[in-house]
Amino acid sequence: QVQLVESGGGLVQAGGSLRLSCAASGFTFSTYTMGWFRQAPGKEREFVAASRRFGTSTTYLDSVKGRFTISRDNAKNTLHLQMNNLKPEDTAVYSCAASRASWTIVSSTTQYDYWGQGTQVTVPS
Repeated sequence: QVQLVESGGGLVQAGGSLRLSCAASGFTFSTYTMGWFRQAPGKEREFVAASRRFGTSTTYLDSVKGRFTISRDNAKNTLHLQMNNLKPEDTAVYSCAASRASWTIVSSTTQYDYWGQGTQVTVPS
């Protein structure tokens, strides 16, 4: 019943931009903290960005601050990640996730209840 479906990934040259989207269904989207994570081959999944429930605050991985922007549209049950000035080290599968916790450590994968299938972002070096 619960679904998170990412889209918008692709191949882009360094310095380019992509906008990822996550379509959510099956739960009360606005009451969930939403996050973006990424995983490159041979590396652990890492936190990228999060939007607190109701969109009250945002948090970013240090290396993406100033380049990535997370946003949410609670009326449309969608989450976005605008990625600008992409770098080769941004290459990874990007997944969105949802947390129902009343207080969430947004960078921790264990805090999230639902996960999408991921979308590939490739930035050649």
